[in-house]
Amino acid sequence: MQKTDIKDGANYAPVGKVNKVVKAGEFHFSVAFLDHGHINGQTNGLLQAGATLKYVYDPDQKRLKDFCEKYPKALVAQSFEQILSDTDTKLVVSAAIPNLRAGIGKQVMLAGKDYFTDKSPFTTLAQLSEVKKVAQQTRQFYSVYYAERLHNEAAWRAGELIEAGAIGRVIQVLNLAPHRLSKETRPEWFFDKHQYGGILTDIGSHQVEQFLTYANVSDANINFARVANLDNADKPGLEDFGEISMTASNGASFYTRVDWFTPKGQATWGDGRTFIVGTKGNIECRKYHDVARQAPSSKLFLTDENGEHELDCTGQSSFPFFGQLILDCINRTQNSMSQEHVFKAAELSMLAQQQAEDNLV
Repeated sequence: MQKTDIKDGANYAPVGKVNKVVKAGEFHFSVAFLDHGHINGQTNGLLQAGATLKYVYDPDQKRLKDFCEKYPKALVAQSFEQILSDTDTKLVVSAAIPNLRAGIGKQVMLAGKDYFTDKSPFTTLAQLSEVKKVAQQTRQFYSVYYAERLHNEAAWRAGELIEAGAIGRVIQVLNLAPHRLSKETRPEWFFDKHQYGGILTDIGSHQVEQFLTYANVSDANINFARVANLDNADKPGLEDFGEISMTASNGASFYTRVDWFTPKGQATWGDGRTFIVGTKGNIECRKYHDVARQAPSSKLFLTDENGEHELDCTGQSSFPFFGQLILDCINRTQNSMSQEHVFKAAELSMLAQQQAEDNLV
């Protein structure tokens, strides 16, 4: 069973099976800017794949102290520049305030290092354009922690089954992604749209990335997008509900609903579901919770030509993405996720956000 805070998605930090792709000291990474708790999931994944954590930096002493208690081998850097100039550090991992992530990434790449940021990787299309130029100039990687697929057992298993042809060609993906708001524990930037970019830019980027992967497509058209603040008038900068419809270049369709309405009585931070329809079968992922049966849970239900199958994926994965990322950084390959895919998932989510905002006018 994975160890994680099942009530608070902000501190979601899965622990999977250890599968080291490098030896101790062979590949170093450092961590900087700990504004979001996803930094722990990013760190866990790399450590379990064999990477060595060297430095950590954050201007907030409490966040720094909490991180060092979890990862006592980390050395405290006196400045971000110390990490950028460190010759051992090949990858810089960060979970900064969203609107700062692109600027940090540019610094990292210009320093000759690869970058692994929490989602969303950008808050504006202008940031994306600037980062594309720097990535092309430096040939460094700008990788993103799209955790809802990369760090979830059922979601990852779904991708493996689809790639193996278990349900034929994917023709529709439906993602439902409720989250717990935990309003009283959130930092102020969480409610500032300029800083977090909007609900489709933020949570929506997870869902778009899954669609592109499962449908095996590189682009899509946005049919419909909506954002709203339906029940949090005291936080006017918050969007608590959003939805998107898309059609991929190969005809596959996509719908997602993202929101901050996980009920207080639910055992986990979000009952995330994915439904995938193929020409020869279908898949349902109950990613974090099997309501009234098991929590935490990561289950997959496959219906194909041979019958109905329930797969308990909990605790079964080594989360291969992290080992693939390490080897990509070493070998300059793009097996974990192509740079084009990283950018397209972010671009489509931001275009959907833009369309939704235009609809409000």
